[in-house]
Amino acid sequence: MRLLIVEDDPVLSDGLRVGLGLSGFTADAVGTLADARAALRDSDFAGVVLDVMLPDGLGTTLLAEMRAAGQTLPVLLLTARDRVRDRVEGLDAGADDHLGKPFDLDELAARLRAMLRRHQGRARPLLHWNGVDLDPAALTATRDGAALRLSRREFAILHALIDQPGHILSRAQLEERLYGWQEDVESNTVEVHVHHLRAKLGRDVIQTVRGVGYRVAGAA
Repeated sequence: MRLLIVEDDPVLSDGLRVGLGLSGFTADAVGTLADARAALRDSDFAGVVLDVMLPDGLGTTLLAEMRAAGQTLPVLLLTARDRVRDRVEGLDAGADDHLGKPFDLDELAARLRAMLRRHQGRARPLLHWNGVDLDPAALTATRDGAALRLSRREFAILHALIDQPGHILSRAQLEERLYGWQEDVESNTVEVHVHHLRAKLGRDVIQTVRGVGYRVAGAA
């Protein structure tokens, strides 16, 4: 799950990027509204963590622009101003959730998972597909009750595919799940991880659609 973090404090921003990465998210970070607008134009994200007070304006201004343009991308607001009025104004402006500073990173990760589930119309915290169960919170997977030993990136690819069974995801889309802007993308990384997943799950589990991408078949 790829997130955009909009936070101007470099220490907090880097801590969020690294910490959320340990919780299974791929996070890119920017520090201004201008950079956030450019990132949202150029890349696809599953959600946004948006600070309210930024050097070039208010995060709620960007939020209002997104909602006015019909963008339904889930947004969680971060703010040092945690009065009831501030929370109400942020939620009424179109935020999906609100968290005051200082906050616990585990709580932020849990709120993000819940926010993304709601956006997908999925109430259950676990993903189920043909005997495979994924727990995005614990980053664990089982097949027919037996534990699967998956690397973080193998888990991310399997999560992306099972989240949309029957839907083809391109190599570029899967790379976006694995890497942020600050990381170099290895040329064959998706193919290598798919190969490892097939060795653990069976060759027919992940289908290759030549020239297009990868998918898992059928309904979950």
